[in-house]
Amino acid sequence: MTRRAFRLSAVLVPLALAACATQATPPPSAPAPTPAPVEPAAPAPPAADALLPKVPQPPERPVAPPSVTDPAIPQAQRIDAFVDYTAQTYGVDPAKIRATLAQAEYKQSIIDAITRPAEKVRPWRDYRPIFMNDARISGGKAFYAENRAALDRVAAETGVPARYIVAIIGVETSYGRITGNYRVLDALYTLAFSHPRRAPFFAGELAQLFALAKEEPQLDILALKGSYAGAMGMGQFMPSSYRNWAKDGDGDGRRDLLDHKPDVFASIANYFVVHGWQRGGPVVARATRDAGAADFAPDGLDPVYPLAMLAAKGYHPQDGQPTADGATLLSLDGDAGKEYWLGYRNFYVISRYNHSPMYSLAVHQLAQAIGDSSTP
Repeated sequence: MTRRAFRLSAVLVPLALAACATQATPPPSAPAPTPAPVEPAAPAPPAADALLPKVPQPPERPVAPPSVTDPAIPQAQRIDAFVDYTAQTYGVDPAKIRATLAQAEYKQSIIDAITRPAEKVRPWRDYRPIFMNDARISGGKAFYAENRAALDRVAAETGVPARYIVAIIGVETSYGRITGNYRVLDALYTLAFSHPRRAPFFAGELAQLFALAKEEPQLDILALKGSYAGAMGMGQFMPSSYRNWAKDGDGDGRRDLLDHKPDVFASIANYFVVHGWQRGGPVVARATRDAGAADFAPDGLDPVYPLAMLAAKGYHPQDGQPTADGATLLSLDGDAGKEYWLGYRNFYVISRYNHSPMYSLAVHQLAQAIGDSSTP
């Protein structure tokens, strides 16, 4: 997805120097007159259509080459190419890769699930109750109370409020109760070799799974369970996220994101930090739309639109709502009709976990309901 960025051009300031043709020439002994100082030009005001910089992000995750993912190539040949790619890229024994892949199974249910995620087939009014309900809220309060010391310590170290760490776990796995019943190997194998549209990403993740098992030998590739997309553990980390951003939260020398809470909490917080979380920054604001304002659909969730620009388009934070330098606009179908929200930098960071704006708003609202001083 591309976005235009407009930069302010340099302002050329002409300097007019007047000279009188009849001005007398000073005598040779007289000092030359001192020219009058030229006032520096005032800086030009920002252009009305100037966008703000995007939130800096870590490098893109590596994807598998066409020799692995091109559906025109026979699958057996693509598997051979995958073995070579993974062995050369991550230093994994090719015999071990091949032996493991021989035990992977294609699952049609995985293809069915990935083609109809809830974010795409449900409007906000139906998506929100999945996560904003009494059971999820009370479960979050109880989970926070049970793990308050560890959560508050991570929050103090990273600036990511504990309630957002809890909300991520609540949305992803109902506080660790539902972490997925698919073998991670089967999920990634199926999507790498039977889902052409996203094969480069999932084949890349399958290769990362082998690299992860090499780095974390306590993980058994053949036993790992997760989602239909290959995400695993309480926080549902993909293999590349696990490798790049998981943290050893208690210094035991391992990064166990399956059910070891100190590592899970530290890793979710670190994921937010590396994607640009702003300590103390706002997340979203409910917005109003002026009568007669034209529809506006931003090109993505990057908070690159100054509030003044959005106001000129007819969209404003409601009274009492937080503000920030830049935002994006969300237009969602709520229970009472259209809802308008301004998503700020930290909202964008949440969306790096799952790119659906409804997902990010559900995490935010669940975090707000859980609160920082919650009790069961």
